[in-house]
Amino acid sequence: QVQLAESGGGLVQPGDSLRLACVASGRIIEGDYFTWFRQAPGKEREFVAGIRWGSTGTTYYANAVKGRSTISRDDAKNTVFLQMNDLSREDTAVYFCAVGAHMSTFPENWHNWGQGTQVAVSS
Repeated sequence: QVQLAESGGGLVQPGDSLRLACVASGRIIEGDYFTWFRQAPGKEREFVAGIRWGSTGTTYYANAVKGRSTISRDDAKNTVFLQMNDLSREDTAVYFCAVGAHMSTFPENWHNWGQGTQVAVSS
């Protein structure tokens, strides 16, 4: 099974940018999907963005981040990135990476998660 490790979180100010990384170790199957979810304190885990591994590279975004976030991948490094710009306090959460065979915006449909990386936006 692929192991996932997120990094890149931290404390930033409103309006700043961050790039999160999810490194996958193990064999990634062509056509699998990688997603980013986030979970704020006291809230449900929610979908942020997704990307398909392989030639299509189709991307998916939640409305909350569309237009100011970009999900991308580096095939040579088995890494998926989430670039987030113009951060606000509402983006404060633990960000998790997940991988699976089918795309879904529901966290209960994902079973292979990383440990998460904390993003805190505060002035």
